[in-house]
Order: sequence, then C-alpha cells, then structure tokens
Amino acid sequence: MAKELVPLDTYTLLRAALSLFKKSPAELTEDELFQAKTQARNEFGIEGRVLNSPEAAAVIITEEELQRAFQEIRERYDDEDAFFTDLDLNQLNNDSLAAALQRECKVNTVLELIASRAPNISEVDIGIYYHLHGDQFNLPARREVSHIFISINPDYPENTYEMALRRAQEIAEKLHKKPHKFSDLALRHSECPTALQGGVLGLVPRGTLYPELDAVLFKLKPGQISEVVQSEIGFHILLCKSLQKAETLSLALATPKIRQQMTERARRTCQRAWIASLPNLESGASDYER
Repeated sequence: MAKELVPLDTYTLLRAALSLFKKSPAELTEDELFQAKTQARNEFGIEGRVLNSPEAAAVIITEEELQRAFQEIRERYDDEDAFFTDLDLNQLNNDSLAAALQRECKVNTVLELIASRAPNISEVDIGIYYHLHGDQFNLPARREVSHIFISINPDYPENTYEMALRRAQEIAEKLHKKPHKFSDLALRHSECPTALQGGVLGLVPRGTLYPELDAVLFKLKPGQISEVVQSEIGFHILLCKSLQKAETLSLALATPKIRQQMTERARRTCQRAWIASLPNLESGASDYER
C-alpha cells in the first residue's frame, strides 16, 4: 500500500491538484484525488532528494525571499478573510504555508544553480538546428485580427438567437460609421475574454478560427471590418488590422528563438541528469522536514 503524504506535504498536494485539474483537493473526485496524490508524492520525493544534496546545504533562503513568495500568493486574494479562509479549507495556516514556501524556494534555487551548469549554446549548434529543422521556420500567411463576439444562449433573453443577432448587427452598423471605435465597442460589448484587450486575437494563420470566420477573414483587406459572421457559438464582427505574407525566417531572425529553445532544453537535461544521480531517501522524507 502506498504511503500517505506527511502533514507538511499538504501544500504539495494542493499544488498538484491545481496543476492537474485547476481545483483544490477538496473539490476533486476520488480518481482525480488519487492522481493528484501520486503526482504530489513523486514531487515531494524528488524535492527531498534535492534538499539532501550537498548543493542544497550551501543555499540559504532569506526572510525577504520568503516574504516575497508569501506576498505573491496573498495578492491573489481580494482580502485577508478570503486568504485565510482558503488556507483553512486546504488545511494550511501561516506557519505551514511559510514552511512549504521556504522548502519550495530552496528547491527552486538549487535547481536554478544546477541549470546554470548547462553548456552554452554555440553559433554552430544553432546553425545545425536551423538546417535540420527548416520546416519550423516556414511561416504561413497570417492576418492580424480583432473581433467582437456575441454569444447565442436561449437561457438569457438578451442572448436568444434573434436578440444576439440584432445586437451584433447594431454594433456592426456603428463600426462601419466609426471604425476607430472598434476597441471601445469590443470592451463594452464583446463576450470574449479578449474584450479586455479591445478584442485583439493577434496574428492567426488559416485553420486557427472557426471555418466561417476563416473564410471571411482571409478575404478582408487591412483596416476592413466584416459584416456579422455566424459560427456555431454565436455572432462575430472581425477587424483585419494587417496582412503578413508567407515567409521563411532567415537564420539571423530565427537565432534568438533557437537559442532560447536549446538553452532551456540544455538546462532541463542538466537538471534531470543531476537529479538522477542523487541517492534515494529510504525514509521518503528529508532531514529538512524532520
């Protein structure tokens, strides 16, 4: 039978549940809870090995670092009551959260130290990668697009098919008279989360949006606003802001992205190899927690 998590591991279980299911442990089904516990046990075991390493002995987490980590979590809540209520629901308090954060900060610092040992990526390495993975740097034609979305939902009077269509048509009519108001009207009326950014969807290639939207978007000229377009979820008004023709990135332009990808991969490889070299802990808990 698998060992149960030790009390200090409550935070790791919470972290695993949020990572896997975007829910707290108390909200998980039996199967989800089993998966979260499995991941939490694995993470906790690896962290214990990291904390028992010679490298960890030289790492000290300052009170300032700990307070910064604590404050980062605290700022996710509207007020202290909500913060402490959530702590209590997840079987945590100030002291246990601080202990868990200190452990997490120390593990992260050690792993960052190990990652810094990864070899530098040379220009030759980048050139080889570029020529072996040429397809990655062939960019398709794209459109820079913003949209306003009105959903169809018969459960709400203002979102019945007829009302949603009427609302979308009224917005489209205003935009054809005052196209510069697109961002403002998106913020006021769009039911898509992009409304907060003025309806911006960004650069999209064919096949990214619903087929009905694709068919309209790739016929628009820069600065042109579409009529109301219906998809399976509702009504849309599209603004084509600019065109980006298909192109192949040169080695010079591709180099920063390749360097970042290869550096991150080298750092992860270095960390994995180092962790694999660490001895397993017979007790399953580190001296740090005892």
